[in-house]
Amino acid sequence: MSITAKRRRRDGRVVYEVRLRDPSGREYSRTFETRRAAEAYQADQRAQRAKGSWVDPRRAEVPFREVAASWLAGNPYKRGSGLARDESIVRNHLLPALGDRSLGSIVPLDVQALVASWDGQAPRTIRRQYGVLTAILNYAVASDLIARSPARGVRLPRATQGHRPHIVDASELADLAEALGARYAAMAYLGAVLGLRWAECAGLRVRSLDFLGRTLTVSEQRTRGLGGRMVEGPPKSEAGRRTLSVPPELMALLAEHLSRRAVTAADPDAYVFVGPQGGPLEYSGFRQRVWAPACSKVGLADLGFHDLRRANATVLVRSGVDVKTAQTRLGHSDPRLTLGIYAQASTRADRDAAGRLAAELMSATPQDRAAPTHNSPRPSSNRPSNNGPSNNRAG
Repeated sequence: MSITAKRRRRDGRVVYEVRLRDPSGREYSRTFETRRAAEAYQADQRAQRAKGSWVDPRRAEVPFREVAASWLAGNPYKRGSGLARDESIVRNHLLPALGDRSLGSIVPLDVQALVASWDGQAPRTIRRQYGVLTAILNYAVASDLIARSPARGVRLPRATQGHRPHIVDASELADLAEALGARYAAMAYLGAVLGLRWAECAGLRVRSLDFLGRTLTVSEQRTRGLGGRMVEGPPKSEAGRRTLSVPPELMALLAEHLSRRAVTAADPDAYVFVGPQGGPLEYSGFRQRVWAPACSKVGLADLGFHDLRRANATVLVRSGVDVKTAQTRLGHSDPRLTLGIYAQASTRADRDAAGRLAAELMSATPQDRAAPTHNSPRPSSNRPSNNGPSNNRAG
């Protein structure tokens, strides 16, 4: 095909129209301000055709918001909480900047500018938002809407450790349980002693408790879905389905909790923990009206419920429990998650490690070898004496 110079009607300026044919023989065109840009576009289109990677540029005219909506709806296996998080990122951080842009008009500079506009947010948050953007653009490539994702070569802030979670001890846990009150005290121990997530505590039913065998089975959870609506379902992975041995003390605490509520094994579908009106727990209400005030009361204002789970993993590792057992109890699919994310070093463990190292490697230091006193005999010299032959002469 060809490049044709034309005079634009609205301002009389000369522009350059590229006319090409797609593989089916249908003609398509695009206009550029300069001949150089037109020639570059023509060459690129022909090169893509030759490599077999050509994508109809007209398909890239679809608005970004439509592709994002299609991507959100395209994974029926995504869990409610993950879908809600992704939808919030798309709505609040991607659509305001890119929503009305055609997909083909988005270039790497636009993506870098968007990431730069998130400056001030935590690095991990920025990376999560960028991850959703790249997933949408990769979906567009897989759908043959664009030939190449513009999310490439983008500089991201380096992830930092940030705030170090506090690992509660036995005294702090007891204070927290007391502050939560009789209705929710046992939840604190389920989080710390068994490592249960809040969603697993909220979805726990009476049928999951075996008081004779002293076990607890995790098979359901309550999480936040789209719009903050609570949804119920199985754990997020097969490893999350697990049966845990429960210490007698905690089993007794759960029995006392159910007795106080007048709930028995005859009510297998009853929730172990309920809201003030007797219905299932709602996360936002629990966090605002119960958890936050209790934590503030005992001087742990920055503590999250998930930090109890971190305390659980830390004690497991520090106590010498093998990684496989810790991984199974925590419901992790990957043991690296058990060690890398949750097992936080503690001051006590650090001191114990220092003591063991000293015992092994510092049993004989220069200080242990006392310097000779004035009354100690001088060591003999190997040098010959001026008064006679040396006794150390080789024989």
